[in-house]
Order: sequence, then C-alpha cells, then structure tokens
Amino acid sequence: MTSTQPEATWPGSPTAAPGPVLFAFDGSDVAEYAIRYAATQLAPGREALVLCVWQPADVGFTLTVPQHFDANNAAEVEKAAAETAERGAALAVAAGFRAQSATAETAPTWKGIVTTAADRGASLIVLGAHRHTGLVGHLLGSVAASVVAHAPGSVLVVHQRG
Repeated sequence: MTSTQPEATWPGSPTAAPGPVLFAFDGSDVAEYAIRYAATQLAPGREALVLCVWQPADVGFTLTVPQHFDANNAAEVEKAAAETAERGAALAVAAGFRAQSATAETAPTWKGIVTTAADRGASLIVLGAHRHTGLVGHLLGSVAASVVAHAPGSVLVVHQRG
C-alpha cells in the first residue's frame, strides 16, 4: 500500500529546508572575516542570524564604532551590543545573506551562542577563532572550542589568514 502523505522531514534531513546560519559576531576583524569566508562556502541568499553575546562589566565584544559607554550600565552595554550585531548583519547582507541581528545577555559567551542556535533552529554556527597562545590562552579557554563541544549541530570555525 502506498501513501499520498508527504514524507516527514526533520532538521538536517536532505529534504528539510536548512535552518538559519548563526554568526557569532563580536565586532572583531576575525568575526568580520568569518562572515565573508562563509559567503564563499555557502549558497547565496541563506537566512542568517548575526548574534552578539554580552554581559555587563565583562563586555565580551569589540565596539564597531568609536564611542564611550559605561561597561557597568547594562542598558548601555546592551545598546552597544545591538549596534555591533547590526553592523555584523549589514556585513552579512553585503556578503549575500538574508540577515537579521540579535543579542543575548549570557555568560559564558559560548553558552549564549549554543542556546540561541538551538532556540532558533540554526543549521550551522559560524565563528572566527581568536588565537590566544600560552598561559593566557589556556586560562581564558576558547569560545570556539566550547561551542564545538556543546553545539546542537554543525560548527564552522574560521581562522583568519595572514
């Protein structure tokens, strides 16, 4: 007996529409490069979410426009994070993605990335790897390594050349 019902699909199946690409964006040069690099590897027109994770006092991102703000004032940090995410979304649009921006107040940073990816049904997380070496690198840990270890799906870690 044959069925006329369409075959069920699930995230990640070949017939399911892919979820958005989540770009973990901290405003750094390597985060900008990760967006441009991903555009060379993925089909144009993909839906994307550009996420800036922040915390008061320990901001966790690089300002994309010169400005002064009080890192202990959560409203000011959140506003700066939103502007950073919007800058990343503009870069993603210029690279060919259908992008929107978002912020998450979460510590540690990797947890905000992984949680948002799961909540938004992201099919891929893209982030740039900051190369911390020596004792500082060991003590700080790696956001990229933690995202890879805890992500609900695939992760593209981009290393900036040169």
